[in-house]
Amino acid sequence: AQQPGTPLSDQEYRQFFRSLRTARRASTACLLRALYGCQNPLVQRLDEYENHGVIPEGPICSELPGNPSFPDFCSFSFYRCTRKRYFIKV
Repeated sequence: AQQPGTPLSDQEYRQFFRSLRTARRASTACLLRALYGCQNPLVQRLDEYENHGVIPEGPICSELPGNPSFPDFCSFSFYRCTRKRYFIKV
């Protein structure tokens, strides 16, 4: 079992994003995030699921070259949404 707050493995990411694989579904999740923010219970559940039950606090490092750090998971998620790079991992 993974530790709470750690990102999903590659296999777990495939499972997590299976329902969001199409850009339309992923953009719908991003629309919810944009409309209601990271404090919305549905958005928080998605964020928790993506991180084994705990939304990481503090700076987030990602797989992005040239832009590897974000102040928090919410900022990282907004970045993925605004850039339409939905499946980038932390």
